[in-house]
Amino acid sequence: MSSEISADSSNSLEVRRIALCLQYDGKDFCGWQRQNHGLSVQGVLEEAISKFELLRPIKSIAAGRTDAGVHASGQVVHFDSYGPIPVERWASALNGALPSSIRVLESASMPITWHACYSACYRRYRYTIFNSRRPNLFLSPWTWHRYKFHLDEGLMLLALEELLGFHDFRAFQRAGSRRANSLTTIQEVQLERHGDLVVLEIQASGFLYGMVRLLVGQLVALGEHRISLKTFHQRWKEGRREEVKEAAPPNGLCFIRAGYEEDVFSESASFDSFPRYSLLNSDPPKSPPC
Repeated sequence: MSSEISADSSNSLEVRRIALCLQYDGKDFCGWQRQNHGLSVQGVLEEAISKFELLRPIKSIAAGRTDAGVHASGQVVHFDSYGPIPVERWASALNGALPSSIRVLESASMPITWHACYSACYRRYRYTIFNSRRPNLFLSPWTWHRYKFHLDEGLMLLALEELLGFHDFRAFQRAGSRRANSLTTIQEVQLERHGDLVVLEIQASGFLYGMVRLLVGQLVALGEHRISLKTFHQRWKEGRREEVKEAAPPNGLCFIRAGYEEDVFSESASFDSFPRYSLLNSDPPKSPPC
């Protein structure tokens, strides 16, 4: 950016709404949202954007607020720009200013009325469980290792399918939420086993504070036969929040995309850029003798 542009010149430039599709490794952050204590994705991103916006204050809005330690492969963010940087160059410019734990995949220009959060039709999360007796160093940052019991994924899927539709999910809402109610619509669910990996995906119009991790905790208790399908059903239908005590750890959870009425980014960037670990087998073939 030219040093001849003064801070006051931003008033004469037309405001543009810039949308970003980004990934981040959540382990080093206290979550998406700025906090009084701790490093947030929002704070680091806004600081990087400010370097190209004549140091004017920047406010970025995300499609979903991820918790501490939760990853994102297709998070959608918007901010308003007054500077001269072409829209298509924002991704590369920011990647040169951001730490390696945050990457911008694409940038796009959107109407000033478009909103990363309020314009979204859905949000989708994936949770990956590593269900093997042996640990795996390379999977541990991205999965929850459950090794004592073989998970009954069929039973877990039955419970998950009960949740489809518009319901009150207060049983899966952490304390401290500012939402006016605990109603939302779950649009789609998937649960599959790939060798030692159990992969869960859930898509909803919106999610409550801590909802996915509390839900996965209950599904694992069910899959390990520590609770019954009836108990699972009663807890969420009757809103027995006090009985929902175990939350899955954040490292297995990834925000994989947000959906809009019109495509904002390319499918390769926004649809499913989180790797699927599907080549792991419970009984791998033996290597041939040397």
